[in-house]
Order: sequence, then structure tokens, then C-alpha cells
Amino acid sequence: MSIKANFINMKRAILIFFLLGVSGYTFSQSYPEPSPSTKPGIYQQAQIKRKYGMFIHFGINTFYDEEWTDGTKPPSSYKPDTVDADQWISTAKKAGMKYVIMVSKHVDGFCLWDSKYTNYDVGSSGNKTNVIEAVARACKKYDIGLGIYYSLWDRHQNADIRDSSLDKAYNEYMVNQIRELISITNQYTKVVELWLDAGWEKKRERWPIAEIYKTVKETAPQCQVGVNWSIGKPDNPDPDSAFLLPTQQKEGYPIRYFPSDFRMGDPYLPGNPDPKLFSHNGKLYYMPWETTVCISQKWFYNTKDTIYKTPAELLALYKRSTAQDNILILDLPPDRSGRLREKDRQLVFALKKLIQEEK
Repeated sequence: MSIKANFINMKRAILIFFLLGVSGYTFSQSYPEPSPSTKPGIYQQAQIKRKYGMFIHFGINTFYDEEWTDGTKPPSSYKPDTVDADQWISTAKKAGMKYVIMVSKHVDGFCLWDSKYTNYDVGSSGNKTNVIEAVARACKKYDIGLGIYYSLWDRHQNADIRDSSLDKAYNEYMVNQIRELISITNQYTKVVELWLDAGWEKKRERWPIAEIYKTVKETAPQCQVGVNWSIGKPDNPDPDSAFLLPTQQKEGYPIRYFPSDFRMGDPYLPGNPDPKLFSHNGKLYYMPWETTVCISQKWFYNTKDTIYKTPAELLALYKRSTAQDNILILDLPPDRSGRLREKDRQLVFALKKLIQEEK
């Protein structure tokens, strides 16, 4: 190798080392994890700057008027007329949102992509559209960030959660699926968030959070990873019955799921003042809060879900949720036709107008 080539390689190595350092990550035990910090890293800064986004709950639950089906519903019952990802994402763009979080697999275990690890997915359904790919394409088209929701609890693949001897196989299943999801999205756009849910169904040490984090950061270092109900009490980080509300969280309280990059606990709003520094092994880590809330009353489309928040109520939610360097994600569920409800769209457009009038 020439002296010039050696010099170029050395410069590249120095640049990579520098970027990793300023981004808030360090390599420990051969995988990246957050560095202790009292300030946001560069990817946390980007998340805070995005400020406002859309949650998209869509799946087999959409066809049952239920929020949490039990993993036994037949894949054929998922049968939207279309998957109008272009309408979903163009709505987010027009509403002034900066990113979307797409449900890829809810607690029922039904996957909105054709996964090679299960048949409980769109490949066996009444509409075989790869929803994750369609949304990734639309996000690229409209220059909207893409986040992915993935449920840790899976009532189809891992129904007997009491049997810990099943954890190893199921944990490998999850890591493989998350790797698969990032492989799909990376073809079109950079995934900016992984939203992990339902960790409370098992003791936290039974979940492969570190391995999931490693898998994400190796191929999508910009992706912010969070686990629902992120913070515990100093005397009991893993409560059996009660979650620690954001208004009850205090600086230095323990991070329940480490490593992770931000806090959430739906559908609750942050406290005021909202603490940002939380602990793991005696060190403090900066973690913003992300509020996720429904535009009506249900996460998934439901024929009985007819009570909506008003534009004024949404504005109040927006102002409180995005203050103090925090984030708001507003849920708009597509209906059984595969399109967003017109009422939802008009409400977020009205909210945008009110936000602009406030400036």
C-alpha cells in the first residue's frame, strides 16, 4: 500500500473515532452504548429538533375493533383495500410533522412485512403489501424521517411468557427481525427511531435490550432506541404493579432498560420541570421525553372511536409536549380501507395553522 493510501486510511480512522466520540456513543465490550453525559448527543439533538411526528397504528387489530388481539386471529383477516402509504406520509408532511413511527409488529405478533422468520405476517394475509417498505419509500419521497415501533411482547410467537426457558429462542427471533427491518428500511431511508413496547410483561433482565441496541447501532447509528416505561424508582427499578409516571420521575432515578436513548410512557405528558438526567451503574445519562398520544381515543382504527380532541386541545398538548426539549408523537390510525380518516387529516392541518399563528 502506498504512503498516500496509508495516510488516507489513517485520516478516515481518525474521522470515524471523532464522530463516534461527539455523537454520544462509545465502544464498550465491542458494541456501542450511550456515553454518560449531562447534555444531548448529536443524534439526541436531531431527535429534539424533529420535535413533532405521527404514530401510525395499523395491523390485524384494525379489523377487530380491538387494541390488543391475542395472536390467534387468522392472517387472512388482515385485508385492507389498499395500503396508501403515500397518503399517510404526505399528510404528515403537509401537517408540519418531521417524522413518523410505523407499527411493524404489535403485541399480537402480526408482522407488517413478509418476514422470513414467521408466517404470521402480510405474506400470508389478504393484502401482501410490504407495509414497512411502502412507508420507507414514501418517507424518502417526502423527506420525512422514519421510525419503527416493535413490540417486545409477542402473544403469537412467545405466548407462554412465564416459561423463561423459551427466552433464548424468542430473543434471537426478535434480534433477527429487527435486523431484517433495518435491512429493509436502509434501502430507502435512514431509520431515526426504534420504539420498543410492552417490556413490562417480563422482568427486564429477560429482554435482550443490549443486543437489540447493538444490532441497531451497527447499521443505523443515528437511530434512537427507547423502551416504553423507561425509568424506575431508586428502591425498585422493576416495579411489578405500578409504572413511574413522568411527573414522578426525578433526576438520578435509574434507567430500567439500558442501553436506551430517550424516555417514554404513553400516553402521559412530561412533568414541569422535566428532569433529563438518569442513572445506570452510578453514572448519569441525558434522556429527553417523547409523548405519544391519540388524536381520538384509540390507537388502532375502531368503528366506535368517534370522540376527537379539538384543535385547541391539540395545541395545548403540542405546546406542553414539545417544551423543555421534548417531543410529541400524535397517533393517526389508518382505517380498514388502508387510508387515514379525513377527520384526522383535517385536525392536524388545523393544528398546524394554530401552531403557525402562535409564532
